[in-house]
Amino acid sequence: MAQRRERVSITPIPVSRRVMFAIVAMVLVALAWIVYRAPTVAVVAIGGAAVAVILSYPVRLLSRLMPRKLAILATFLILIGAVSLGIFFLIPLVVEQVGQLAKVAPEIVFNARHFFNDRLQPLYRNSPLSQMLPKNLSSGITSNLVGRIQGIAEGLLGSITGFASGLFSAAVTLFGILFVAVYLLIDVRKVKAVYLKLVPRGYRRDARELWEAFGVSLSRYLGGLLFTVAIEGFLAGIAMWMIGIPYPVALGVWISITAIIPYVGAVIGAIPAVVLAFLQSPTKFFLVCLSYAIIQQLDSHILTPRIQGQALRVHPIIVLLAVLAGAEIGGFLGVIFTVPILAVLRVLFDFFWLRLKLDEEEVEETEERVKP
Repeated sequence: MAQRRERVSITPIPVSRRVMFAIVAMVLVALAWIVYRAPTVAVVAIGGAAVAVILSYPVRLLSRLMPRKLAILATFLILIGAVSLGIFFLIPLVVEQVGQLAKVAPEIVFNARHFFNDRLQPLYRNSPLSQMLPKNLSSGITSNLVGRIQGIAEGLLGSITGFASGLFSAAVTLFGILFVAVYLLIDVRKVKAVYLKLVPRGYRRDARELWEAFGVSLSRYLGGLLFTVAIEGFLAGIAMWMIGIPYPVALGVWISITAIIPYVGAVIGAIPAVVLAFLQSPTKFFLVCLSYAIIQQLDSHILTPRIQGQALRVHPIIVLLAVLAGAEIGGFLGVIFTVPILAVLRVLFDFFWLRLKLDEEEVEETEERVKP
């Protein structure tokens, strides 16, 4: 017969609120020191949680067709395959094409300057502005533009090359992130149980609703966003290749990167391909504009509504203003994280808007005090 587990007699240690507060403060300070001295720990922890949230959406979809553990395995196999494809095929190809684009950027700008000069020179000669503007204005703008294009391309190339040179450390960090994400997805019920135990008993039903709202909103938005930007980049690259625009892979990756930015990302992503097509022929210019318009309509009316649905539910004006604020505060990273933060704030707003109530006795006392 199996031996029964003996109950361990627990002797409580009574402490005051100040002592408990001091213990919690020391724990938080220790965690902050660890994060400061070993920032990779925070990257792995936060990255693993983010990957788990993103992958929970496809895992939830695949769980309808197979057991959950098999769905997690299939999702990670697809992810590892995509990452391997990017490391061994996509990144070297993008590095090569960006390097070529950086080399020919002065020639492209030179041709563009001559193209516009030939068409605008007659207007410039007959315009009153010809007496007001310096003659070397065009060459100055061109030189500045060439320098900026070369700087952007070389900076992007250097970033990708630096990433490739630090591939080992990146691979270790990536392994840690995937490790944390796997265990969070497998033990999500245990994590949820611990979370609910930390909430007072009377609020556990509401806490469960908040958990579900966060899971649906964030996983659907982030997972759907990654899928849609990948599809947009793939379609744009295929379209550029079929039209005959040079550097189709780099242009497709650029579209995927800029598509993360709401509303204005599609315009920013289309500029390089439109300029290259414009300098080649009017037919290619028209086909490129048509291709990007079709891809944008596909994203706006089919991909985003079907995949992301109403995951964000924030007015476009608020999104645009938030993206501008994020860009000023945190640069490109601020732009990337602005919309997920908005999704979190929207869930919290909906949750507390329905539950926060004013204390009626306190309101009555305040009204009595303000009466004349």
